[in-house]
Amino acid sequence: MSEQSEAMKERTRQFSYRVGHLVLSLGRESLLAEVYGKQLLRCASSVGANYRAACRAKSDRDFLNKIKTCEEESDECLYWLDHIEHFELVKPAHLAPLYQEAREICAIITASAKTARARLEK
Repeated sequence: MSEQSEAMKERTRQFSYRVGHLVLSLGRESLLAEVYGKQLLRCASSVGANYRAACRAKSDRDFLNKIKTCEEESDECLYWLDHIEHFELVKPAHLAPLYQEAREICAIITASAKTARARLEK
């Protein structure tokens, strides 16, 4: 496994942990906090889990399939963060670092998917 892959595994794991802490801070005081928190936690956890699966892909096509799932899940994180912000469930200053990390992870994964797709088209 490459150093970059290991670093990305750790980065997605830490992102999931950070989202977990955010969700815990939301509590269960409102239906919105509970539903949006669960949705965000599911997709944030899925990014790391599916990235690990992509690293164990059996072929380039399998890798592309799995990394595209990561791409979808990382984009979905941005969607739920937006909802949490819109309904002011957390102060924007607390969400900004998570937004930034979600955007960066999504960009890295999108670039990996493009590289994998190009490799398959050769």
